[in-house]
Amino acid sequence: MGLFKGALTLRRYHVDGELPDDFRERFPEALDDHAFKEPASVLHAEEVVGWCHVHNLLDTSFAQPADRQRWLYNHYLVAGLRVDKKVLPSKLFRAHLDKRIAAWCEQNQRNRAPASVRQEMKEALEQEMMAKTLPRVQVHEFCWNLADGWVFFHSTSDNANDRFRKLFRNTFGLGTTPFSPLDFLTDLPDVAESLEVQGISDYRPDGSDERGWT
Repeated sequence: MGLFKGALTLRRYHVDGELPDDFRERFPEALDDHAFKEPASVLHAEEVVGWCHVHNLLDTSFAQPADRQRWLYNHYLVAGLRVDKKVLPSKLFRAHLDKRIAAWCEQNQRNRAPASVRQEMKEALEQEMMAKTLPRVQVHEFCWNLADGWVFFHSTSDNANDRFRKLFRNTFGLGTTPFSPLDFLTDLPDVAESLEVQGISDYRPDGSDERGWT
């Protein structure tokens, strides 16, 4: 729970667009609709992504009134992005498959198993091992300041951030724009202009938004 204790390694975003007036009623259902859901089959090998609570990754209910105090703190929305994926240990899988192929060759007095037999054995072994394999689980926390319109996402991984931004848009209908350190210069237009002249920044003050930058 890096957001509540320990060190933070994160990326920051501006949230694009306006919050709906009824967001406190709409967001619990939206989070529930995109919450993490266990696959129906133990053989499921595709990546599974969804929201969970930061205090326990097994808690994925957001819509009940009692749940709200665990993800909404005044004007801060706090939750986790859970990513599960089953990955078979390649060396162990190869060793078991070689053993089965060798046993088939000995039983059938053949020097080499046909491609169709090897493929059938491979698929059968994949299903057997997949059913016994636990998924690799990752949880990345995020904190959204609903009042000021920024988000902290507790990961610098490009893949994790791509998943987060996609699910965030699908859930809330709002996009996100990466925060630039130069945003700290919004109250210092002369400094920003000097940087721009030197080719360091293409941010230009025009008063088009509340930060004063395009």
